[in-house]
Amino acid sequence: MPKFHVHRSTVINDTPENVFAKVADFGTWPIWSPWLCAEPSAQMTIPEDASSVGAVYSWKGEIVGEGEMEHIQLQSPRLVENEIRFTKPWKSRSDVSLELEPSGDGTKITWHMNGAMPWFMFWMIPQMEVFIGMDYERGLKMLKELIETGTILSKTNVRGVESVGPLRMAGIRKTTSIQQIGESMKEAFCQAEEAFKKHGLPIEEAGISVYHKFDMKAGTFDYTAGWLLPESAGDAPAEMASWSIPTLQALRVDHVGSYDNVGNAWSTAHQVSRYKKLKQSKVGTFEIYRNDPGETAPADLQSEIYLPLK
Repeated sequence: MPKFHVHRSTVINDTPENVFAKVADFGTWPIWSPWLCAEPSAQMTIPEDASSVGAVYSWKGEIVGEGEMEHIQLQSPRLVENEIRFTKPWKSRSDVSLELEPSGDGTKITWHMNGAMPWFMFWMIPQMEVFIGMDYERGLKMLKELIETGTILSKTNVRGVESVGPLRMAGIRKTTSIQQIGESMKEAFCQAEEAFKKHGLPIEEAGISVYHKFDMKAGTFDYTAGWLLPESAGDAPAEMASWSIPTLQALRVDHVGSYDNVGNAWSTAHQVSRYKKLKQSKVGTFEIYRNDPGETAPADLQSEIYLPLK
């Protein structure tokens, strides 16, 4: 069977012993899992001795599917080896490990997955590597936040399919890698604000980012960041990018918390869309920001994710 390997790393500001204690304890996994945020009501079974070899943690849900993970080897404070077994949406098994090593005053943790796909699904391997990698990045980000601060500033709420629009926006269009999207977007909003002021456009409406295309092979996003335009505003200047939609139906997922974790809401939206077999329109997915990050604490930032539908 065609094989794949995915790995992602981060540095956590704590000792290897403390980081190991967290990742070896299956009782903590539902808190920082990059998948369960899509369905926190999923049925989970955590063994009484969740930090021992042979312990099995399982889950079952409509959106996240069904499976289990078993501790195969625990070598404190440097290695956790697990076997993950999926039952639904299809049967598969993979080897998962978390390697820890000192890094300055902290700990570098690397999350690996080695697995295989049925031969007739070989074409999905590049997609699996991209999407699992993005999931691992979100999970490690939440694990780091949990260990360093004691909490994770991220809550998702699936609002369902609803009517949205008509909408118009103007902003700055950019292409960036997945890893650089945060810094790229900050720069885009700064440039958009300067352009709005230069052309006398009002910044009265909510901020918005529109994602036109995701190049899976290159790992890049093509997006426009700016502000919604009120009905009274004229057309956007030629030097600025513009985008608009009529009234349409869209899947909406809300996120409350740090923008660093808003990927949880995007992942949730796409998981729900796949589960419900919703057909997306090609007008561009978008994200609306309901408060100002300069005036709002990260824990209270509100974002709305929309996947327009056909």
